[in-house]
Amino acid sequence: MKTKILFLAVALFALSASLLAQPKKVLFIGNSYTEVNNLPRLVQQVSESAGDRLEYQSNTPGGCRFLQHCTNQSMDLITQGGWDVVVLQEQSQLPSFPQSQVEVECFPYAQRLVDSIYAHNPDGEAMFYMTWGRKNGDRENAQYFPVLGTYEGMDSMLYERYLYMARTFDASLCPVGRVWRYLRTTSPEIELYNSDGSHPSLMGSYAAACAFYTLIFHNSPRNISFNPGIDDHFADIIREAVQTVVFDTLSFWLRQTADTTHTDTIPSDTTHVDTSHTDTTVVGIRSLSPTSPFTLRLSPNPASHQVLVTVSPALSDCRAILFDLKGRQLRTVALTHGSALLPLHNLPAGVYIVSVISPQAVYSSRIVVQ
Repeated sequence: MKTKILFLAVALFALSASLLAQPKKVLFIGNSYTEVNNLPRLVQQVSESAGDRLEYQSNTPGGCRFLQHCTNQSMDLITQGGWDVVVLQEQSQLPSFPQSQVEVECFPYAQRLVDSIYAHNPDGEAMFYMTWGRKNGDRENAQYFPVLGTYEGMDSMLYERYLYMARTFDASLCPVGRVWRYLRTTSPEIELYNSDGSHPSLMGSYAAACAFYTLIFHNSPRNISFNPGIDDHFADIIREAVQTVVFDTLSFWLRQTADTTHTDTIPSDTTHVDTSHTDTTVVGIRSLSPTSPFTLRLSPNPASHQVLVTVSPALSDCRAILFDLKGRQLRTVALTHGSALLPLHNLPAGVYIVSVISPQAVYSSRIVVQ
């Protein structure tokens, strides 16, 4: 009897502690990709089913850009303070556009929003919402920027730009686009898009909600029991995809201080690291499928006058671009048979980004210029 009473007391204590725990207060800033299927409410529901509490507000006018959020209700909500997490979602196409356009129309406003978040929420966290490529690419804009002509090309550009913003502006990154890409590869029977080939279906939004729960609470999506009304088998597959892509490599997606003394650790399902060359930095690369490892080698790193950029396996129609940490494009070289020398002369000492771009994918690493 005493054992049963003790067990009941412990259970009641745990329940009361859960009920007394302060909820996470989350602000969602975005547009229709966040509004469709009421993603913030889905995040709240999956959180509650896993035993966690979340309160939210949102501002999601259709088609809204970071530029507009800097002067609309979003900035008022940010400056009110008290947010644990502020989610930032850019207009769905803009981050995939040519670098020169993104430098002017996206990056400065992303930084302004993040700076305001930390100024008014010193204990809060900025979190970018990485969206996905359109089902068949952005064919309308592919005539101006051919890489957008396929889902893979557009999705790779979005991945590259959102990862850059998260790393450069000191924010976490919810990789919903990576979860979708994994599901498109491993479970193509799951329809993530609605009929327009752009916005999410309910299954697509459920995948996003599970990813946000995992990032916000640092907990496994396997704790989630809520199902918004989709096939139970598909719901299980989606949660396992989030487990693999997000939870199993959680530290990669969380806010981190820039550190030029180490090589980035890429999620294990897309990582290949070669340590056989001591004079070479070898970085795991974001590949087109979870089972296709690529490497990007920068040798030497640090460097002074030039760096040899090598991608393995070699990609067609491939070029390496050097960016500074403000996203400005500085140098470009074509990679012949997977390698090329990228000149670094007359550059101030510091950290730069080397991006290798092809119609198939986009890969990046840091280079230290001495």
